[in-house]
Amino acid sequence: MPITLQELAKALRLPVLAGDVSRPVGWVHGTELADPTPFLEGGELLLTTGLGPLGDDYVERLVHAGVVGLGFGTGLGHDVVPPALVAAAEAAGLGLVEVPREVPFIAISKAVSKAVAADEYAALTRTSEAQRALTRAAVRAGVGGVVRRLGQWIDGWAVLLDAAGQPVHAHNPRLVPDLTAELAHLKIAGGLASAAFELDGVHVFLQVLGSRARGVLAVGTAKPDPGIVNTAASLLVLALAQNDSVDAARKELRAGQFRMLLAGLAVDGLPDRFRVFLTSEPPDDDVFWAEHDGDIVVLAKEFDGFASSEVDQTEVARGYREARQARQAGIRAFEDLAGHLTLPDGFADALLRPLDAETRETLRVWLAHHGAWDPAATELGVHRHTLRNRVRKAEQALGRSMDSPGLRAELWLALHSEGQ
Repeated sequence: MPITLQELAKALRLPVLAGDVSRPVGWVHGTELADPTPFLEGGELLLTTGLGPLGDDYVERLVHAGVVGLGFGTGLGHDVVPPALVAAAEAAGLGLVEVPREVPFIAISKAVSKAVAADEYAALTRTSEAQRALTRAAVRAGVGGVVRRLGQWIDGWAVLLDAAGQPVHAHNPRLVPDLTAELAHLKIAGGLASAAFELDGVHVFLQVLGSRARGVLAVGTAKPDPGIVNTAASLLVLALAQNDSVDAARKELRAGQFRMLLAGLAVDGLPDRFRVFLTSEPPDDDVFWAEHDGDIVVLAKEFDGFASSEVDQTEVARGYREARQARQAGIRAFEDLAGHLTLPDGFADALLRPLDAETRETLRVWLAHHGAWDPAATELGVHRHTLRNRVRKAEQALGRSMDSPGLRAELWLALHSEGQ
């Protein structure tokens, strides 16, 4: 922190005569002008020996100009600080210290200059340490790690908002105020917009992340440090860009894996049996999904979408066709499709006529188990070889192979429409 007038007075043994001496001294300026305010910026300790006339409103003008204190040199024009000046400083709250002749003004300037340099170095060191800490967080924990480390470093709150203004990652989220109005202003400003303001005593920074507006970094702290916030914003832009690249690579990998599944090749990480779902948005769930031919395809046991019957990895192509058929019919599950389709008159009777009752029941159970031999044989109470013989008998009667997805679909519909 910058040196305060009280600390400076104690270090140089300057008597404190009046006013508030707790304010930090930004710089030192010596003058004998009756009105030095046109040459001041605020935050200065003004030094004078009072050689020129000090008007009745001298102290008032200094306070209005933002001067933090007045050092009055004695032993030259005045042996003591004028009582009227002491009274005016006390009334106005302006810090007033006496500077004896043995303490040269240059000593005060050097002391303040040294303190300012030390404060700037400390700030630079802190910013450098923060940059290293935030960079480590970005490498180890990505976007969320940067946001959390930033909030810890500034001892406040930090939140990354998406393009819609919804929080994605946050530190101390309960402290985050309603920023709807401020975010709306940023959106109107467009581009690489930013904002800084005070809200309920907290310094708030808003920074749009990148030219593509991937989100907004919002930070609140009692001790503002724009350098650290800017560092975090830059790291987040890089991390988000990296995430985009990783997401694109993963998207292409999933698409390639799905093409392999369509070709009947297996991939790792899928359950033994699952359904093929079609949905409109990429899922947040921890499931396998891919984009294919304009569809969002999900492979899972349960999911919200247009669903195929159960398949394994060798039957994904059939499951994909079934899911598309269900979507086309407006039916959530392919198994329900038969009850919602109307076959041409006489189609079912003509297709099933060569099959006896036992063969029809066998096919109904076998198709319900998606052509799986063991569970179908168990339900029918026969040996799997017997089941194979019955299916082979049906093929001979129909003159078509059960390997045909078209025949299976026709039989499924015909068997379920029988008797309706």
